[in-house]
Amino acid sequence: MIKMKKPLLMLCTLALVIMLAACGSKNTEDTNSASGAATNDKSPAAELSGSVLAVGSTALQPLVEQAAQKFMAESQYSKIQVQVQGGGSGTGLTQVAGGQADIGNSDVFAEEKLKDEAKDLKDHQVAVVAMAAVTNPDVGVDNLTKQQLVDIFTGKVTNWKEVGGKDEKIVIVNRPASSGTRKTFEKYALGTTTEDLKGSIQEESSGTVKKIVAESPGAIGYLALSYLDDKVKVLKYEGVEATVENVTTGKYPVWAYEHMYTKGDPKPEVKAFLDYIASDAIQNGDVVELGYIPVSKMEVKRDADGNVTK
Repeated sequence: MIKMKKPLLMLCTLALVIMLAACGSKNTEDTNSASGAATNDKSPAAELSGSVLAVGSTALQPLVEQAAQKFMAESQYSKIQVQVQGGGSGTGLTQVAGGQADIGNSDVFAEEKLKDEAKDLKDHQVAVVAMAAVTNPDVGVDNLTKQQLVDIFTGKVTNWKEVGGKDEKIVIVNRPASSGTRKTFEKYALGTTTEDLKGSIQEESSGTVKKIVAESPGAIGYLALSYLDDKVKVLKYEGVEATVENVTTGKYPVWAYEHMYTKGDPKPEVKAFLDYIASDAIQNGDVVELGYIPVSKMEVKRDADGNVTK
């Protein structure tokens, strides 16, 4: 009996060693598997790379440029390059429809500028912007009625004294016909389109309009609120100031949605940028900081035909 115990003990020990080795091997495999899964678990954003070209509205340009800089500074988007260009809403819509740009920035609905091509574009509304008539600070006027504005921009009134200001010639600083800012101002402030008058100045960008109005005696133009500062005089419209509250409630009528159009569904890197602009951080931060209004704050809605509903 004593001789049989030793072999039995050896067998039991050998079996135990084999079992422990098997368990250790399995644990190692599980650990390696888990480690491999963690190593290979990359977020979709981290894998994105490429370029995004956004072209169009100069009224929207300050927001898109600032958002683009912050977007590219984020580690998960560091391989995406975003380029922002102006040129006006018409240019942006034409280029995105033709495939020359990834995003067409516009102050107007695509169907207001394009015909058949508009149906192929997908609308991404990122903000609301109000627009106001602005003058050189020395003209002596702080309010104009709709009719007075029409008379000025059609050439019927040519001196500021005719509308309660100084005895000074009126100098019109206009935007080209392709401009969404001009389209919005004519549609909602004037109620009519206007011709380019002899002697008027026409500029491609809102920034240049502001500079000329600020520096030219007797000058009048119009700008998005995102461009306003104390270098120009912001006029009331029919006695109503262009404030956030007056815009959101519909009391001030000269405003527009800021659209970022894509041709169909955007490619992944473009979608990532659009999602970034739509994020709470940008909407509640940069949008407000730069003088725009988040779409979510509006108490009224407006369609492409200009119909306003609560």
